[in-house]
Amino acid sequence: MLDKHTAPSEGTAPRTVPAQPAAPHWPAAYPHGYAVVDVETTGLAKDDRIVSAAVYRVDARGEIEDHWYTQVNPERDPGPTWIHGLTAEELARAPRFAEIAEEFAERLADRVLVAHNAVFDWSMIAREFARAKRTAPVNRRLCTIALSKELRLPLPNHKLESLAAHFGVVQQHAHHALDDARVLAEVFRPSLHQAAAQETQLPLLACRPLTEWSDPVVRGTSSGGRPYGHGWRPSRKRPACPFPNPGRYQPGGCLVQGMRVAISGDTTVDRELLEDRAIEAGLHISGSVSRLTSLLVTNDPEAATSKTTKARTFGTPVVDEAAFSQLLQTVAPAPNR
Repeated sequence: MLDKHTAPSEGTAPRTVPAQPAAPHWPAAYPHGYAVVDVETTGLAKDDRIVSAAVYRVDARGEIEDHWYTQVNPERDPGPTWIHGLTAEELARAPRFAEIAEEFAERLADRVLVAHNAVFDWSMIAREFARAKRTAPVNRRLCTIALSKELRLPLPNHKLESLAAHFGVVQQHAHHALDDARVLAEVFRPSLHQAAAQETQLPLLACRPLTEWSDPVVRGTSSGGRPYGHGWRPSRKRPACPFPNPGRYQPGGCLVQGMRVAISGDTTVDRELLEDRAIEAGLHISGSVSRLTSLLVTNDPEAATSKTTKARTFGTPVVDEAAFSQLLQTVAPAPNR
């Protein structure tokens, strides 16, 4: 049932997707249940907040069991209202995350979290639970972008609207968390059945609970007079790269020690492990993209993230994770000063 705090937009009831051919043998290693999730937020940064959340619980074979939606008071400016449609006035009447955390947790418990660009949704959810002094009950996540690539679906790009069009699912209210989650649940079922029929290994990644949350640092006050801020700090400090930046990566060439590399989106290899490999090779890992960035690594170059947007603006070369892993095997030494 829907959360009492708000009602869904019109036409958000689940619809029936044409049945996929049944897998002759359902893979025993597949999970027993999933929580298909979408969150709308005040922005993309680590100190941004969730303004609405939706969960569609589905069973082992992707059949919808129930759904849930709530608005969330972010205790700060709502951010891009023109995208998610939620105003400061509306959100001031919504519950704070701590007030809905228990019910949200019940929807996630013992399930694989499924989202489109799952690393973003998981990061936002994990930080909100950490702010509420709780741990999100999620051990694994599955990104539908990664799954569509594993299935080699003939998509023009990896936007949710393209995936929906491929499976004939109609989007009725884009950037409304409940409708986005509905669409994702409806495309996930045929994707899951196709994966099972092909005996495809699902691209599951571990969800690590946050251990790096500190006490909030006040940065201002919300419209209701409550202080807001963030207490996020990096989980570990890395040593400074000892080599000067030799400039941009030249496509077809090799990486050179000192190059500044940024990584965006979900990765098959654990993100920290991938970064460690790059640092051991003599590269500089950057948390953002600027004119000095030598290379951006992303498995979804069409995603509208701040890093991919800046990379297009600056003309920064882009490679996927597989290509980057190959390049790491032959990093050239830093040029003599």
